[in-house]
Amino acid sequence: MKQQLLHICGVDEAGRGPLAGPVYAAAVILDPAKPIDGIADSKTLTEKKRDVLAAAIKLNAIAWCVAFATVEEIDRINILQATLLAMKRAVEGLSHAPHQVLVDGLQCPSIAYPATAVVNGDSTVLSIGAASILAKTARDAEMCRLDLEHPQYGFSRHKGYSTAEHLALLELHGVSPVHRKSYAPVKRLLTD
Repeated sequence: MKQQLLHICGVDEAGRGPLAGPVYAAAVILDPAKPIDGIADSKTLTEKKRDVLAAAIKLNAIAWCVAFATVEEIDRINILQATLLAMKRAVEGLSHAPHQVLVDGLQCPSIAYPATAVVNGDSTVLSIGAASILAKTARDAEMCRLDLEHPQYGFSRHKGYSTAEHLALLELHGVSPVHRKSYAPVKRLLTD
């Protein structure tokens, strides 16, 4: 009798901290028969290595999905709830139903599958590491796209994080439609 393969899904997010752009999440079910060398927490990898691994994950995973929550959703329901919403969308967008979902962090989205939160899961669970890579590469690509729409902010360089350069450009040019108005440095400019 053939043993059924358990579909373990890893979930992670990218972009909770930045002042601009959507928050992204990815869900990945890796194929144990097609191991991918080098998967790790996306923050520990170079951009080039992330891009190579993202392509390998998309090619070899049993299923994967990337989703996001908009800037408007972040401002309306807060960043934690928007992150959980993006994670829910990613899991629900999978082409195969997972048997178990492992989520990086302290909280799990409200989904129809058994889910466990794993602190530092992006560095200890391969499928979560894979999800961190897909979420990060997708969000970075979106920030580069937004840089073309709003070149005065330098999004392709800092990806929306509150670097000294970004804060100075925000002060100079004011708040764009893709800035998170509920975040303190942005909110302050709107109320001054």
